[in-house]
Amino acid sequence: MQPGSPQIFDVSAFMDGRKLTSFNIRLIILSWLITFCDGLDMMMIAYTAPYIAEGMALDRTALGNVFSAGLLGTMLGAFGFAYLGDLLGRRISIVAAAIAFGILTFATGFAQNYEQLIALRFLDGLALGGMLPLAWALNIEYAPKRLRATVVTLIMVGYSVGTTMAGPITNWIAPGFGWQGVYFFAGATTLACAAGLFFNLPESIRFLVAKKRGNEQIASILNKLEPSAKISAASEFVLTDEPEVKKSFRLTQLFEGRLAFITPLIWLGFAMSTLTVFLHASWGPIILENLDVPRKTAAWIQSAAALAGAAAGMSLMRFTDRLGPRAIAAFPTASLPVLLVMGVAPLPTPLFLFLNVLVVALISGGHYGILSITSIYYPTAIRANGGGWASSVAKLGGVLGPILGGVFLSSGLPVIQVFLFMMIGPVILAFCVIGIAAIVGAAGEQVKGGADAPANV
Repeated sequence: MQPGSPQIFDVSAFMDGRKLTSFNIRLIILSWLITFCDGLDMMMIAYTAPYIAEGMALDRTALGNVFSAGLLGTMLGAFGFAYLGDLLGRRISIVAAAIAFGILTFATGFAQNYEQLIALRFLDGLALGGMLPLAWALNIEYAPKRLRATVVTLIMVGYSVGTTMAGPITNWIAPGFGWQGVYFFAGATTLACAAGLFFNLPESIRFLVAKKRGNEQIASILNKLEPSAKISAASEFVLTDEPEVKKSFRLTQLFEGRLAFITPLIWLGFAMSTLTVFLHASWGPIILENLDVPRKTAAWIQSAAALAGAAAGMSLMRFTDRLGPRAIAAFPTASLPVLLVMGVAPLPTPLFLFLNVLVVALISGGHYGILSITSIYYPTAIRANGGGWASSVAKLGGVLGPILGGVFLSSGLPVIQVFLFMMIGPVILAFCVIGIAAIVGAAGEQVKGGADAPANV
């Protein structure tokens, strides 16, 4: 270094050398709260659907269209907000998405007919779709590589708890205030969380460095993270663990270097896992009702299953950080014999309900696994787009899942045979994560879910 030249400060090495601190915990809690609202909003349509169907005289095909309209919105919204996240920043994009879906969720309670419901669910989905990829990116960029899968999983537990509470909240509010009251409650809760984000959410430190924005802000954040460091704003801040990206985002950047293999495998595995998860989540309560399970009992069973899925995801996260993507294959593989038994064998109702909770836990555990590695292989400058495109492509599976479920349930075939169809997703997911593990291992790095892609971007 020449005399008088600025001191070079490697932000990536600084972040990787740290443990999770109160700063990270506060960030995780904020992200957890807004993803809770995201999960609540996405899943309460499944629990309010019987009330809406009765009030608007909708058949199963119409309900399937309502489910899929929201998912189609999330697919398109993930593209748009991911682009904004990499262009403008994680913070402003997250806050904007939270405010938008809070307002639109509240407005859904005013829907008077099928057309208005479809439109509002689609618009709501546009805002919802941008939230998760941005939350993943922001938290990944404040976490050391060895803990990135763990941090993403912790955030996604908020989403799962939101889906878990959708049933009890509907049972609590809908009988007295109608299905509309559920949306008023969820929308108001989301707007309260959005206010908390506005006043407390930081910008990504790695984003600021990658985009060369504001040395004063970078130094201020670093000194908050480590007050004893006394880092000068005159320093030259760099990220030495990833390539510098000077171009504006192009889709081809997601397929350069080893990403040419990793990205398609993430997309395929994520899409098939999402298809399975949303098929069951959307139609699960109605499937149980068709098997003569009371409506409130069905809602509680689905909520217990979502909670079991969160526990399964939590149990997997440290194995994913230590062993890499191959650890994720355990849960989808284990779900196959359970789905087979549920799809072909007449079972006593208590045993069937137990297996329903178990299989959702296994499927959700694998889904958490693929979520935890969705964004971590991309450089900072394109990470939101990497996660956003993966999420959007996955939503194709989410859109198809409810539609296929509706077609299947309207076909006249035995209802339980839907579980045989659901075996396809776990099989493909298991093969995809094993393939990702092989590619990461072949690249010569430790098989951990935290390395940035050495792509020529």
